[in-house]
Order: sequence, then structure tokens, then C-alpha cells
Amino acid sequence: MKRLLIIALAGLISVSCSGEAERGSHLFILSGQSNMAGLDPQETFTPAVEKEFGEDHVIVVKDAEGGQPIRRWYKHWKPAGGDRPEETGDLYDRLMDKVEKATAGKNIRTVTFVWMQGERDAREEHGEVYAASLRGLIRQLENDLGREDLNFVIGRLSDFDLDNRTYPHWTMVREAQVAVAEADPSGRWVNTDDLNDGKNREGMEISNDLHYSVEGYKKLGKRFAEKSIELIRNAAETSGR
Repeated sequence: MKRLLIIALAGLISVSCSGEAERGSHLFILSGQSNMAGLDPQETFTPAVEKEFGEDHVIVVKDAEGGQPIRRWYKHWKPAGGDRPEETGDLYDRLMDKVEKATAGKNIRTVTFVWMQGERDAREEHGEVYAASLRGLIRQLENDLGREDLNFVIGRLSDFDLDNRTYPHWTMVREAQVAVAEADPSGRWVNTDDLNDGKNREGMEISNDLHYSVEGYKKLGKRFAEKSIELIRNAAETSGR
């Protein structure tokens, strides 16, 4: 990660409250599996943050892959029993390549990580290590960007399988996501229980589906934006900016 450390030193370092800082950009990193892949930031997320901070002061980077476990992002992932797999973090590297290109030569004022994932881990019964894995991923991103002020917003798993019939650790992962967000003043989580009813992008009617409706994805983007803006505002008020 030497390359990313260079990025941190060159372009992602917090600067003092000066005119230059005011002209800096707010970076939003969106990632996860299928329900993040189904989110089009341009529908509601990007317009909302651009309205708040200005089009020229917002950078949105999204990279998602359906059906993937958190170990494809978190490089030190380990199951509850057994050894760490040999290959981890490949999707994280792909994401960070996009971040590097999008932020080259830019002054980054804040970074907010938006995460929508967990279905695969619930299905594979890795709920016991999900909270630790998610915290580890957040710390991994902080370290690689050279920041101690990372904001993060987590999309909690929906009400798709509250009985844990098909995805045995569904509620365990839901609870872990909330616990991680609520334990950190820089974290928030959003509810998705009402997003999986209606018509999907194929025009089919869905009810309590694994994936979200067309309107559901729009609402998800709006909620992610609202929580992201809230975190950035709170940090600015705390720092006196």
C-alpha cells in the first residue's frame, strides 16, 4: 500500500481551516455488493451532496460487485474458526484504484465511506465475525488514506429474512452493522426495511425481496446522502469550521 500512502501524503491530507481548505473537495466512497451495485448515485445521492456542498466540491467514487463477502474488501478477514484465506481484498484494491484516479492532484477536505453489504456473509454464516471485519475494513481505509477523520454510513440489511431461514446469520449481521455504526461518533446507519417492495428495474412486482425496488434505490441514495451530510456538518461544528 505504499502507493496509497503516497496518495494520502500528496492529496488526502487534512489541511488547516484556510481559504484552501474551504475550496477542498468532499470525497464519497461507495462500495458493497448487489444492493450497492443497484444504486445509481446520479439519481439521488450525488445531486443531494452537490446541492449541499457545490458541484465543484464533490467527488463520488463507486465500485460494487454483487454476491460478494466482506473478505473481498477486508484484507485481514478470518472466519470464526480456521485460518485466514490466502486471497482477500481484491475488490478493495479495485476500489482504491478508482479512488486514486479520481483524487489525483485534488485537495480532499473530508472522506465519507458508504457501505451496503452483508447478504453474502449472512448466507455463509459469518455473522460472528462481521462486526470485527467491518471495523477492520474501516480502519484499513483510514490507514491507507492517512486519515483519522473518516466518516462512514452503513446500509443495514433489510427485513428480507428476519427468520434466518435462507440466510442463517441475517439478523446477526443486521445487529452487527448497527452496533458498529452506533459505537462510533463518525458512523451512521440507514434503514432499508421499506425499500424492497414495489417494482424492480425489470418491471416486476417484488415484496420483501433481497433486492430493492426502483423507488427503493432512489430512497436509499437519499438516505445515504442525508446521513453523510449530517456527519460532515457535525464534524465541521465540532472543529469550529
